Amino acid sequence: MTQAGTTDHPIAIEPISGRVRLIWRGRTIGESARALELKEAGYKPVAYVPREDVDMRFLERTDRVTTCPYKGEANYYSLHEGDARDDNAVWTYERPKGGVGAIAGHLAFYPNHVEALRVG
Repeated sequence: MTQAGTTDHPIAIEPISGRVRLIWRGRTIGESARALELKEAGYKPVAYVPREDVDMRFLERTDRVTTCPYKGEANYYSLHEGDARDDNAVWTYERPKGGVGAIAGHLAFYPNHVEALRVG
């Protein structure tokens, strides 16, 4: 387990045992046995899935960028297929701050758009 953040804002990252399947609008868009779980302060845990384990054909990079004082700069993707679209539903820290470097190359998904199911 990796620990980062501060005493008032702790961050822990650890591997998720088993597999994580990503479901968007009833379609599997990824599955990974290498996902990480990031627990940050009082927020709900978030699964970070390696980019290689996600079908990137459904993702389109957007111009949105936000900054977290603990993790760094986040870039966003929209999900799309045909007429279906969910803007800025995915984020990634391509160059995360020290201490949370394990999430580099991983994608995270807003749970109101994508269901991250633990399978097996």
